[in-house]
Amino acid sequence: MADKPSRALVLYGDGSARFVDPSHTHLHSLASKASCGFLSLPIAPPSESEGERIVREFAVLLDAYEEERGKKSVIPISERFMGMKAAIFTNNSSLKSFGTKLGLSVFQIDGFLKNSPAGAEQPVDFGASELLQLLGFQEGKAAESSQYDLVFVHVGAGEVEYLNALVGGISQIDQPGSEVSSRLHLSVVLSYGKVSENEDTNLSVSIRRDDENSNLSKLVPRQSYTVKGENPREDVSILCVNRDHCPMLIAQRQYAVTRKDMAETFSFKDFKERGGNLVIPADRFLHEVAFKLWKAPKYGA
Repeated sequence: MADKPSRALVLYGDGSARFVDPSHTHLHSLASKASCGFLSLPIAPPSESEGERIVREFAVLLDAYEEERGKKSVIPISERFMGMKAAIFTNNSSLKSFGTKLGLSVFQIDGFLKNSPAGAEQPVDFGASELLQLLGFQEGKAAESSQYDLVFVHVGAGEVEYLNALVGGISQIDQPGSEVSSRLHLSVVLSYGKVSENEDTNLSVSIRRDDENSNLSKLVPRQSYTVKGENPREDVSILCVNRDHCPMLIAQRQYAVTRKDMAETFSFKDFKERGGNLVIPADRFLHEVAFKLWKAPKYGA
């Protein structure tokens, strides 16, 4: 356990997982140094619009809803996580409105980059340093206090190049052994966006039906993403082929805190075969991050 709370930066590529290719070297480099795995999403409601999907999946990541007597209510992030101060950068109007309901400080990505110094050749590098400054990191040092505990950057499927460059800019600052690396908890989350029931089964994290009766399968415990408390989750089944398909891919890095696994590329195949984190429910993601920030108790083992 670290002797000081971390500060978290989450880069969220909404729908970007399909478009990562070998040219995105910064994403692959991060995966090779990180702890990698999957976040399982609930089954999507029928006839869900794209705008509704974007808000719903972000809400799941933040575990933003509380249900009582069949009614859902939004819980501000500061109430759920011990006064956590958080911000989101996004160009999506629906997400801006939802972020405000959650008590997040909301910023426009385009406007943020337009404020880069006159003549700057690398606005992404400027963006990386400015994002870290919001978390109290400047010139390789960690201030005693920061404006925010957590900063989200949400980008769409067509912005993988920007996301890759931003990871590169952050990596240049987040050097192993520095004050930044010991306090910055970096998460890169890539989703598949809208998913149909007929998605490629090669993107499934479920146990294959032909493996169900294997003697070895009895040695594999039920994964946490299939249960909530002591009960099986109704929206995720380990044997179904719905949202066992196309989970979110996640790579996390913090020097001397996260474990490096055997994954070498930011890909479904590599994460499934060599990743160390397997699958957790997406609604437990922020609880895990908040623990590193000393804003929540530990979830799971």
